[in-house]
Amino acid sequence: MIKLGINIDHVATLRNARGEMHPDPYLAAKLVNKYGADSITIHLREDRRHIRDADVVKICKDKKLTVNLEMAANFKMLNIALRNKPEFVCLVPEKRKEVTTEGGLNLIKNKSKLMKIIHILNKEKIRTSLFIDPTINNIKISKELNSNCIELHTGKLAGLVKQKKIFINELNKIKKCAKYAFKTGLEVHAGHGMDYKTAKILNSIKEIKEFNIGHFIVGESFFYGIKTVIKKFKKILNN
Repeated sequence: MIKLGINIDHVATLRNARGEMHPDPYLAAKLVNKYGADSITIHLREDRRHIRDADVVKICKDKKLTVNLEMAANFKMLNIALRNKPEFVCLVPEKRKEVTTEGGLNLIKNKSKLMKIIHILNKEKIRTSLFIDPTINNIKISKELNSNCIELHTGKLAGLVKQKKIFINELNKIKKCAKYAFKTGLEVHAGHGMDYKTAKILNSIKEIKEFNIGHFIVGESFFYGIKTVIKKFKKILNN
């Protein structure tokens, strides 16, 4: 069965819109955990546009929650991770002006820095993941960097599916990368832009062990309730 990580960033986005305390991301984390999330993903951006430092402290402190902290690959964020000790860290690219993460890490450009950060996280027994575009070269470098996992960027596939365009080439690229990464010993995850349709399509790739989904779940829950939405995703992942 593929594990389901749920990103609750946009609960914080809604809270921050009024500059108040409601809705509380920590309560959202407990709720999605209760209804079947295998992990809680939070992205502490450098501009703190949604998740804040206090949220990280509060959520990581609750040991009933399995936390996946997404963060930029820099030493300031590394120190925050080391203080809060999430179970997992996913290193992601970050641009101040982007609306959402636009692509995978540039592994070649950041190789030396990534190697140092991953070495420290591994030493602290925090599972590391690299958010990458689906290319064989990215997987080879991820293995060289001693990352535990890779998360394949599914944004392009999800976009093609939503626009009802031909997506087979992008799907085959993800399949090829997932199989290659699995053979090298890397755990394979997938995420970005996913909805029910994309999840059903990617569910056929047995090398993928975890999906990370956020925006769609938060938005869909407004109409149908968080329990119902999680239940539907869990049913897809169990098939």
